[in-house]
Amino acid sequence: MTGRILPAGQAPDSEPWASGSKTLAATLLLAPNPSAWTLEGTNTWLLRDPGSGQTIVVDPGPDDPTHLEGILAEALAVDSPVTAILLTHGHSDHSAGARLLADMTGADVRAVDPGHRLGSEGLIGGEIITAGSLEIRVVATPGHTSDSVCLLIESEGSLLTGDTVLGRGTTVVAWPDGELGPYLESLRHLRELAGENRVHRILPGHGPLLMNPGQVLDAYLEHRRVRLEEVRRAVSGGITDPLALVAEVYAATPKGLWPAAEMSVRAQLAYLAAQG
Repeated sequence: MTGRILPAGQAPDSEPWASGSKTLAATLLLAPNPSAWTLEGTNTWLLRDPGSGQTIVVDPGPDDPTHLEGILAEALAVDSPVTAILLTHGHSDHSAGARLLADMTGADVRAVDPGHRLGSEGLIGGEIITAGSLEIRVVATPGHTSDSVCLLIESEGSLLTGDTVLGRGTTVVAWPDGELGPYLESLRHLRELAGENRVHRILPGHGPLLMNPGQVLDAYLEHRRVRLEEVRRAVSGGITDPLALVAEVYAATPKGLWPAAEMSVRAQLAYLAAQG
């Protein structure tokens, strides 16, 4: 979901975001589901070590047969069949096509939420998933949703963030499943990884690739701090209804995104209540 800020390091708007190879290990297939909520569409990432003969698909996107056939064709064109399907989280714009792609490829679907898995394995923070010599580390990042993870390609420092960090604007804390406290902790953890020089670029679930990940994550944390303070002041001034808070705090946000803003406001209210 989009917001008002444009994080530092965003690719210029003059460079259209489209399918194609984006790093040595990661190729993008952009799903045909653009909207105010999904930006240009869902980013489906195909990860592979050229010598391994294996492709890992991250977020197959909507249940769109043409898009899924495109994933299969891209993998087979380089003689690198799909051996695993990973979900950064269970929202349908990332996961709805997973079952059909699994049927097409025979690959298991791995996710934090057992309800989205096909096969016996989930995703656990800290574990390493391999495709040949390619190593992908699972980073637990709850907050946008309770089942959100990021995926770090260790060899090149590419971090696939799903909806935890977007390529443009900011994401929603999808209350009640998403929670602000865990989200802030997840952002801080990612900032630590960037500070350790383990993350060189962000490959988001929507929108363009981001360079300067430390600056991007600093901007995300500052945005959340400012928003929380705005909600705190509004509540102190007597505004407590979530819809009224959206109108007050998110007045500059397009009204089509106010339902997303309301979820974030409810998450902020719950966070403030827990803080006392």
